[in-house]
Amino acid sequence: MTKGPLDGIKVLEVAQWWFVPAAGAVLCDWGAEVIKIEHPVRGDAQRGLAAAGFRMTEGGVDFMMQQSNRGKRSVGIDIATPAGRDLLYRLAARCDVFLTNFLPSARQRLAIDVDDIRALNPRAVYVRGSGQGPRGPDRDKGGYDATAFWSRGGIGAALSRPDAEAPIMQRPAFGDSIGAMTIAGGVAAALLQRERTGVAPVVDVSLLGTAMWVMAPDVVASKLLGPGKGIPSFGRGTVPNPLANSYKTQDGRWLLLMMLQPDRYWADFCACVGRPDLAADERFADGMKRFQNREACVAALDALFASRPLAAWREVLAGMAGPWAPMQTAAELHDDPQAIANGYLRPVDGGEKGRFALVADPVQFDETPLELGPAPEMGQHTEEVLLELGLSWDEIAAHKQAGAIN
Repeated sequence: MTKGPLDGIKVLEVAQWWFVPAAGAVLCDWGAEVIKIEHPVRGDAQRGLAAAGFRMTEGGVDFMMQQSNRGKRSVGIDIATPAGRDLLYRLAARCDVFLTNFLPSARQRLAIDVDDIRALNPRAVYVRGSGQGPRGPDRDKGGYDATAFWSRGGIGAALSRPDAEAPIMQRPAFGDSIGAMTIAGGVAAALLQRERTGVAPVVDVSLLGTAMWVMAPDVVASKLLGPGKGIPSFGRGTVPNPLANSYKTQDGRWLLLMMLQPDRYWADFCACVGRPDLAADERFADGMKRFQNREACVAALDALFASRPLAAWREVLAGMAGPWAPMQTAAELHDDPQAIANGYLRPVDGGEKGRFALVADPVQFDETPLELGPAPEMGQHTEEVLLELGLSWDEIAAHKQAGAIN
């Protein structure tokens, strides 16, 4: 296996669900050794979603855990016990990165806050993922991406129609995955600072802050344009630029044109789709005239795209210079030639679970697709890691008997 840029970096993860553990998975992708601490009986709370009625397993693959925990080693320790906390401390003394999403009150109660870990290991980069940030009245309140990112962060409101019966809901782990990449980038920068200065910073990333970054154009404009105003939205029939619009095909699929320099692309587009008459039409001669006659232009393009199925339009538009894309389903991405060519889906050997594909993180180094391993079973590597830590088999047995480990 090709070594990544974080080869030799040791990450200790005390985190649950998707947001922060997925950041650990990215660091693992980049070559770090990631040890995941799980409760010896309950494990990561995400493992319990299946018991609550959520479909976590398809075809024998626990896909939510696999995607956000691939390549790690799992150690089952009850860090609420003195013996378990001592084992955690021994692991923390050797780590480069301490990664957690436990709330401030829990970190203090368990004695795993910044000062506790820094007393053992001043060089450890301490990383906190949170719902609302490390300061303010809601610093100790939990938050999932559906609440802190999607709802509170303004994304749900921006994407939901004001007259809709219900707001649009995000897809699973949508904000968590964006936040996880943000954490991974922050860790890389923090390790560089430690290398240059000898000082390891504390890194904070919140779901609320991530959402505001994603929503930055709307957030900034909303204040500048005044109360109740913002970046305007348009219906399909009245978009200022008909070449930046969605169109429905004969078979009920959609494709999106996004040509933000319409005069540059208009003639080529018309020739490509076999309608040079549109380019010659005085109503559509330039961007201003297409804007003035945009409803007629959109109507003409609606009729055009409704005349053929998506598969036919893929062939017709393949050589067009202007940007466009089909609106694909998640399943179609498995067969997307660009996704395949760039290794964005990677095969994983899950042993008894069989072979399956996981999504690689979007960062590649030297144009080399990532090699991914499966996620661990709960506490799978407990004995292995503790032996590496220097414990004897008798000590491990005593910790098991005391309930400190699994």
